[in-house]
Amino acid sequence: MTKHTFKPVSDSYVTISELMLPSHSNFSGKIHGGYILSLMDQIAFACASKFSGYYCVTASVDTVDFLNPIEIGELVMMKASVNYTGKSSMIIGIRVDAENIRTGITKHCNSSYFTMVAKDENGKNASVPGLLLRDFEEVRRFYRCIKQISQKKERDSHEEIFGYKSSASLENLKKFNIKVGF
Repeated sequence: MTKHTFKPVSDSYVTISELMLPSHSNFSGKIHGGYILSLMDQIAFACASKFSGYYCVTASVDTVDFLNPIEIGELVMMKASVNYTGKSSMIIGIRVDAENIRTGITKHCNSSYFTMVAKDENGKNASVPGLLLRDFEEVRRFYRCIKQISQKKERDSHEEIFGYKSSASLENLKKFNIKVGF
């Protein structure tokens, strides 16, 4: 039996910074959310791969809330760390800030959680190291992930048992801005 290894959260830290250019903007002149998501996926990959030592793939993206728009010319800084480890999966916490490089004012733009899965050279799930928690902030982040996993399981279970075809559920839809056409 192999001895299970544990690595500190600090072994997963990855930070990237990128100046936002006009080519990154959307039709309203703000930085396109899809571009930011692409950068977040890259940093999640780098963080998970660095920590696990394996090629990693994105399994899910949870809780992407765009809190503040990012402007052309701002410096976007992303910080990522492994907040949770399972058998082959890791939840990566990502914080996105943008700095106006002329004024030095920084704003929090987004926090998100990517679930990444480690893959071996044959494409099979690979075991990842356990997480060594060294302070209460790391404990808090780990518990937040446990809660997130539990809520996802509860949502999935609710979807399986909810009777959306029942007359009561169809009647309930009248409260919403929709029309059922059958």
